[in-house]
Amino acid sequence: MIDKVTGAGALPFPVQLKALLDQEARYQPKLSGLRVIESAQDNGLRMTVKLRDFQVRELLSLTRFFGFSGDTFSLAVNLLDRFLAVVKIQPKHLSCVGLCCFYIAVKTSEEERTIPLASDLIRISQNRFTVHDMMRMEKIVLEKLYWKVKAPTALHFLRFFHSHIQEMDAESKSILNIERLEAQLKACHCSFIFTKIKPSLLALSLLALEIEDQYECEPVPALKEALDGLQERLSVKAGDLVCMRELVAKCLAEYATTKCLKPNGQRLRWMISGRTARQLKHSYYKIAHLPTIPESAY
Repeated sequence: MIDKVTGAGALPFPVQLKALLDQEARYQPKLSGLRVIESAQDNGLRMTVKLRDFQVRELLSLTRFFGFSGDTFSLAVNLLDRFLAVVKIQPKHLSCVGLCCFYIAVKTSEEERTIPLASDLIRISQNRFTVHDMMRMEKIVLEKLYWKVKAPTALHFLRFFHSHIQEMDAESKSILNIERLEAQLKACHCSFIFTKIKPSLLALSLLALEIEDQYECEPVPALKEALDGLQERLSVKAGDLVCMRELVAKCLAEYATTKCLKPNGQRLRWMISGRTARQLKHSYYKIAHLPTIPESAY
């Protein structure tokens, strides 16, 4: 993934930040395509916001099931949103597109020994397409994204900013909980509204909301100073940050459960026999290939 070096031989923070911001602009979903999805009617014929959010939640479930990292999930969401913003797909192809984006992210972020077979991914996710369909779709996704896979995600910025704040104020190590922040980011990924927001701004908003919610009664000057410094470096207006913070707060309120706050506290494990695995989708081996997928762009 995107390498960010900290410690004694690291490049200065402003240099690393500029490099990330330069990349960020090139890996954002196309706004015109996102608006088409946003305006689509839920008639089963067009890609919609509801379908997109459902698919992202499916990817989150797969991430938890396999015990994959947050990097994998965030990258999979980035790939999915970028593809949906440039190619008009029919709802019946969405699960194949989503699983392909997930598989690309897995192969990019995870250790080789932990990468599952495509056939196992299809069977566990109980999808109705073949490995051949998935490989064909994967090629389409990569071509439409010009093979630009290693995108700087909101998770990269969140960890980068969090590390920077810790370097500025040692006490913040026991104050800002990165696991909690990452869990909140996963909830935001499941909401379409954040597809149009720059990853750096989303990360900053999560930090701002956390600092405000947790330490309003007992303000920590060093945290406020560090946050103001990040806001200035990102050239974010105070009003824009307030609006984003409110959007994040509204999203998190809908996911205010123990499961959301601690999504990785107890990893889901399915212990199944080979026979059971084969019967998950008894018709899987008889499924015909998906019809040709139109590649019309917005």
